[in-house]
Formats: sequence, structure tokens, C-alpha cells
Amino acid sequence: MTHRFDPTSLREYDIRGIVGKTLGPDDARAIGRGFATLLRRAGGTRVAVGRDGRASSPGLEASLVEGLKASGVDVVRIGMGPTPMLYYAEATLEVDGGIQITGSHNPSEYNGFKMVFQHRPFFGDDIQTIGKLAAEGDWEEGEGSASDIDIMDDYVGRLFAGYAGGDYRIGWDAGNGAAGPIIEKLVKLLPGEHHLLFTDVDGDFPNHHPDPTEEKNLADLKRLVTKKNLDFGLAFDGDGDRIGAVDGKGRVVWGDQLLSILAVPVLKEAPGSTIIADVKASQMLYDRIAELGGEPLMWKTGHSLIKTKMKETDAPLAGEMSGHIFFAQDYYGFDDAMFAAVQLIRALHVAGKSLTELRDAMPQLVNTPEMRFQVDESRKFDIVQEVLDRLEGSDAEVNRTDGARVKTADGWWLLRASNTQDVLVARAESHSQEGLDRLVAQIDDQLARSGVQRGAQAGH
Repeated sequence: MTHRFDPTSLREYDIRGIVGKTLGPDDARAIGRGFATLLRRAGGTRVAVGRDGRASSPGLEASLVEGLKASGVDVVRIGMGPTPMLYYAEATLEVDGGIQITGSHNPSEYNGFKMVFQHRPFFGDDIQTIGKLAAEGDWEEGEGSASDIDIMDDYVGRLFAGYAGGDYRIGWDAGNGAAGPIIEKLVKLLPGEHHLLFTDVDGDFPNHHPDPTEEKNLADLKRLVTKKNLDFGLAFDGDGDRIGAVDGKGRVVWGDQLLSILAVPVLKEAPGSTIIADVKASQMLYDRIAELGGEPLMWKTGHSLIKTKMKETDAPLAGEMSGHIFFAQDYYGFDDAMFAAVQLIRALHVAGKSLTELRDAMPQLVNTPEMRFQVDESRKFDIVQEVLDRLEGSDAEVNRTDGARVKTADGWWLLRASNTQDVLVARAESHSQEGLDRLVAQIDDQLARSGVQRGAQAGH
């Protein structure tokens, strides 16, 4: 028996598609067969499986489990919950891998699979291998078993373990995503006063799209914080691995700004450590890490790439602009928005200042949101290379870690190819609006010289 995946579903960091169009039960079964085959060939026998709150998740889970068992792997189902709960299960139960069925922060018609293989991220070539095994029908045969375990209370207990924060008034917006039940349990343990929004799990996301990196999705949380005069508010994406925040004035505190606050207690405990951020992060963050005595490291965007680099450099903390924050100090090295929330409360307590005061003290920089330009898939990496070639020999300082990050007297701009879509991603940051305008003009000029027009800007 063989199976062919829709080519758009096998992506860099996960497998994802539109249910009924590019993703269905046969795909889930083939993923189970392929993953189990690779695991058995590496000496593994058991896999933890979790799912998010989308309507299509239970059906995809059933087919996935069928596939895993048919290739001789035993399955431990942990039920519905956020992706970090699956990562926690994979790190603490006697299993050799884990698969979460989730569409992450995508619209409700999407779903997908995030995987961990023997405690390491499963991405890139690993995912392509699943496709190859399916096309060849090269699957192990066997008869695995399936059992259920309720890990939610253990996970919430672990989030709260060693809690050392203060007494705050906090708003929490779960966006009807899979983190809702965890947040309901967690706030019962936390001191202070807690106001919850949309913690009931609903895969149609009736209140707002569950992506806290888009400011419009934080409108309800901002209203709650300002109306009730709360200290700050926290928001979570659809599968609970990305965090968003607003301060007491309702201003967004972005991923790199949160990381600059979280770095303080981490570097107190582990002076001189490496702290990693992706190429989209503000220069302010890298400067702040250095100022705190840490070793700032700029790395490629993508949660699997960051996790891999953390292991390599023994970094206790890492983060992305997109709100993925990874903790290896007294934790397991994965991205967990609920753990990030607890650590943020601790960091504020250690600082002895409110989130609003810390936000006020940050350098006043002007930056663009993430700009995305639709380009032909076959051209996206070539365009970035053309830009790098043209910058060769100019007086600008160019970092090539992930695309082109160009530092000038005005600040910096970035142009990189998305690993998951047919878009180029750009960002710029300066100390002044005039400086920012000049940087954006440089991006426009470089794009135009490679035949990309400003009008090609894609919706986020």
C-alpha cells in the first residue's frame, strides 16, 4: 500500500493543510505509519498523542493512532490540550516520541501535526522522509496498543512548581484555543486576581482569531485590562505555544520585549549564558542581553531551528518575535506560553516594577510590522540571494544568518524568505520616523531591482 500527500501539506516545521482539501484521514494514517516506522527503526516503541480543540482533531487523531498501531508502535493518548502539554508528556512519560494534532493559529478549516522524535524536534528532512516512505509504502508492520492517560493536572502542577511571583491583577485571553482549560486550572493556584476571557474551547474561534501577534486580536484583552484597571493582560494562540501581552495602559508588549524582561532572572541564575532570539527581533533586545552580562545570539526564525540551536549552545532561554518563548532553565527546552506567563509574573516580581514601568523604560524605537510580499515560490530564495549579492561591497553591515539583516546608521532592516509560504518577509527599525522611512525605501529599492513591486504585499 502506498500514499501520496498533497505537496503543500509537508512543510518545514510541521504537516499542515485544509481539512477535506489538502489533509484528511488517509494522510493522518500515513503519518502514523511513517512516524512509527522511523521510530521502530531507531529502537523506539511508544508515542504520546495529543490534540487541540478543532472539530476535525478527534477524527484525525483516530486515523493517526490507527496508523501508528498498524506499524507496531504503542500509543498513549493524552486527550485534548495545548501543544506544550504534549511536549511535556513526551519529556516526562516513558515514550520515544510525541505527535500533537493542531492547526496552531491558522483559521478553523486548517489542521496539522507537530512532532517530537526521541526528545528532539522533527522537521525539515524528517517530514520529507515521511512523504517518501508513504510514496514507496515502505512501512513496518505490527500490532501496537492504545491507552489513555490524564496528564492535565500533572502538567498544571509542573507549571506552578516552585512559583515565586507576586500578587497581581491579570487578564487572560485564551481565544477559545486549547490552552483554556489549563488557564482555568492554573489561575486557581496563582495568588492575585484573575479575569478570564474565552477559555471555553471552540474550534470555530467565534470571538477573535487566536493569534496574539496580530494587534487586532488583542482588542478584547486591551478593553478588559483598561476597563478593570488590571496590572497587565496575557493572550495565547490556538495551541498554547505562543504568548502575547499588553501592559496596564493596554499597550502591546511584543515577543522581543517580553524576552528582554524574562532574561533578567535567567541571567541572575546563570550569568554569562547565551540567550537566543530570531533575526526579526529588535536590536534593543540584543543590546539588553549584552548589558545584563549575557551572550546574545541571533538565529534563524522557526521553532524547530531555535530548539536545535538551544541544545547546541546550552542556552537557558530563547525566543521569537512571534511569541514562541523557550525555557531550558529548570524546564525542558520547549516553547510553552503558559510557562512563559508564570515566568513573566516571576520576572516582574524580581524586578520590583510593573510591566507598564518596564515598558516605559524601553528605548523608544519606531518599527514596521512584519511586511509580507507575495512572490513566486521558485524565486523567493533567489531574490534574497540577489539582494545579498548587491549589498556585497557596500558600507552596510550585513548579517546573513537568515536572509539579509542590514545595519545602517538609521537602524536595521531585514529581508528573508518564509520557510512555510510563498512570501518574502521584511521588517525595519529605527530611532526616528525619518530613519525608518529611509530604511523602508532601501527595502523597496532592493525588491524593485529584483522585480518585486510594492503592490505585491500579501495579507498576513
